[in-house]
Amino acid sequence: MSAFRAASAIRIPARSVARVGRRGYADVADDKLKLSLVLPHQSLFSSAAVTQVNIPAATGDMGILANHVPSIEALRAGVVEVIQDGGKSDKWFVSAGFATVHGNNTLTINAVEAYSLDKFTLENVRAGLADANKVLGSSAPEAEKAEARIEVEVFEGLQAALSK
Repeated sequence: MSAFRAASAIRIPARSVARVGRRGYADVADDKLKLSLVLPHQSLFSSAAVTQVNIPAATGDMGILANHVPSIEALRAGVVEVIQDGGKSDKWFVSAGFATVHGNNTLTINAVEAYSLDKFTLENVRAGLADANKVLGSSAPEAEKAEARIEVEVFEGLQAALSK
């Protein structure tokens, strides 16, 4: 008997397949999202119950509610907005990092650095942006220009956040 005919003669009992409901956009949930916003040197939020978190994902801005589809997002320079009960909103500027949405209504944001948006002034940000652009337009070494490109990206994100 050939191996093919022998293998096809074996009857494997049909397994029951569990049906999983299709998930799309996050539903408005009664549950709270548990937020952990962590920096290398401190934790700004540690499993804090919040209503919504808006993040500056590399693919575009995202709003995250409880019951959000699990995902991992790279963060670009921009504002993380934490909306708590009663609509109170805290805004943090992050330079980069990652956001991980877990299936159990937990959001973990690991950021390189984060500062409260009210710590910045538009005048100082504009001055920093002008200085970084000056380095880009100069005959500075390539390493300095690479740093200036990063500074421009961060200062432009800050300027956009403060101009709203």
